[in-house]
Amino acid sequence: MEEEHEMEMSPKLIILSAIMFVVGLVADGLDASLFNNEIIRLAWYAITFIPVGAPVIICGAKEVMEGEFTSEHILMGIAAIGAFAIGEYPEAVAVMMLYCIGEYFQDKAVDRARDNIKSLAALRPDKAMLVSGDKTIEKRPEEINVGDTIEVKAGERVPLDGNLLSADASFNTAALTGESMPRVIEKSGEVLAGMISTDSTIRIKVSRTAGDSAISRILKMVESASERKAPTELFVSKFAHVYTPTVVILAAMVVLIPWLLSLFMANADCSESYLVSILTSIMPHGYVFSEWLHRALVFLVISCPCALVISIPLGYFAGIGAASRHGILFKGGNYIDAIANVDTVVFDKTGTLSTGEFAVVKTEGLSEEDINMVVSIERTSNHPIAKALIKSLASDDNKEVAIDVKDIAGYGLQKGEWLVGTTRLLDKRGIAYPESLNAVENTTVVVARSGKYIGMISLADTLKEDAKTAIANINANTEILSGDRQSTVDYIAREIGVSCGYGDLLPQDKVSHIEKLKAEGRKVAFVGDGINDAPVLALSDVGIAMGAIGSDMAIETADIVIETDQPSKVAKAIEIAKRTRTIVVQNIAFAIGVKLLVMVLGIFDIASLWAAVFADTGVTLLAVLNSMRILIKK
Repeated sequence: MEEEHEMEMSPKLIILSAIMFVVGLVADGLDASLFNNEIIRLAWYAITFIPVGAPVIICGAKEVMEGEFTSEHILMGIAAIGAFAIGEYPEAVAVMMLYCIGEYFQDKAVDRARDNIKSLAALRPDKAMLVSGDKTIEKRPEEINVGDTIEVKAGERVPLDGNLLSADASFNTAALTGESMPRVIEKSGEVLAGMISTDSTIRIKVSRTAGDSAISRILKMVESASERKAPTELFVSKFAHVYTPTVVILAAMVVLIPWLLSLFMANADCSESYLVSILTSIMPHGYVFSEWLHRALVFLVISCPCALVISIPLGYFAGIGAASRHGILFKGGNYIDAIANVDTVVFDKTGTLSTGEFAVVKTEGLSEEDINMVVSIERTSNHPIAKALIKSLASDDNKEVAIDVKDIAGYGLQKGEWLVGTTRLLDKRGIAYPESLNAVENTTVVVARSGKYIGMISLADTLKEDAKTAIANINANTEILSGDRQSTVDYIAREIGVSCGYGDLLPQDKVSHIEKLKAEGRKVAFVGDGINDAPVLALSDVGIAMGAIGSDMAIETADIVIETDQPSKVAKAIEIAKRTRTIVVQNIAFAIGVKLLVMVLGIFDIASLWAAVFADTGVTLLAVLNSMRILIKK
């Protein structure tokens, strides 16, 4: 169903209609005296029909006015009107009621809002401190011009893009890149809106207006990608484009062909007596227009795809229910189809495959006393690296906090003759160290004493327990896209068995990569957890968000949410989707087969309307039981 023709269906009105329908059937069955009056009976069923039939007929009328003649709404409307025309009022109501119940539950599954952008908008500060002479003036970001200088204090979020005027500084870039570790930006380097100054007050020369800032561009990408992303069309919608006009044409032929045959009989000569006898057996009383019109209307009523429109959503609902038991939330049945067709799964790294928490994996050249001194020095810092070092290396016997420690922003720490920090700190002090340290894949902390390098500590982002299982169980191409360093991404990719890993990426780089994959004809699923992942989650054929620690923006934008935060659930989601689609195809084939059989019998006046209802109900029941296999299979 296209968005402009969505039906507003109230569950209360559907329930009211169902109650009136049951009352009417009971009154008919008991031959109530009130219902012996045909006008009262017609009025009762007409009122019962309105809550469920009016939305469908209105929707079909709009489609006809716009030149669309192939939707299921039109067929349902014609069938219901035909049932009323031949006096089968309960059947007219039943046709619409079954349809509306199925559509209501389908809409509830699909109609999940994912356009909430409040969390992203909140990352744009509503104030900026403009530097004017020797003082600062609070302004709205929209009032700041390119070339102005703004000041950002430690812990505050950068409101506008610009170039760093202060000395080298450390920034939390998670909002833009998802990178778990702070990034050091050198003087004159580009600082983007949304970053957070972690350890010092800085000044920035603005290079872009508020509307063109990094956060604003991400927001625009989310909106643009959402518009470009076409939802997967379920089979029943495609089938209706062929089924509806075919049924209407066949119904017309039920009236026209006997009429043409009657003309042939009237003009047939004796040589054609055998053929005439066959036609006479079919039409013993000749051609009676009202009789064949009645059969045509019966055919139309029988042709209503009630079993299809019930059994198909039921299959998807069962799949959605089975997935939810595993902590996987599908936002609609169409995403089951979409992920079942995926041939490439792209993962974000930090928070998706890894925990985002660093741990020491190696120490080199350091004695126990050296390590104790490093821990004591690091206790004076709130830097994530310092916390990881303390957590990994501190012991109960070493709780000492060093004094007189100097924090060299963006480089490391100094206590007397001790230096602990990055290789850039040793470069700055002219201290030689092994060239091989520059090729180390993991984050390194180097240690020097008395002007000499003595050793290093290597830290790595820890993988989630099931990260390797996640990759091993996915029967598709897998890649990693990350804002982390390329060397770190290479290490993670090698550890879990992913052949392609791309690092140092901003959101727009990830978008470009996904667009490239789609241009190659790939069906792409992207798995991420951060706000920075929102554009690619929206652009991918299927966006999958980690729900336990993922940002609200990522969860709202994604099509599927992994509530347990386990990447291995991606493979489980694909497995459930494929099994669901198989069962839905079985339901479709069985429903169409039975329907065609009853339609043919109806043309020859063998199957009555209630026989058709019984057939529909039986098919639906079997479809329900078939769909339940998704839920009971372990």
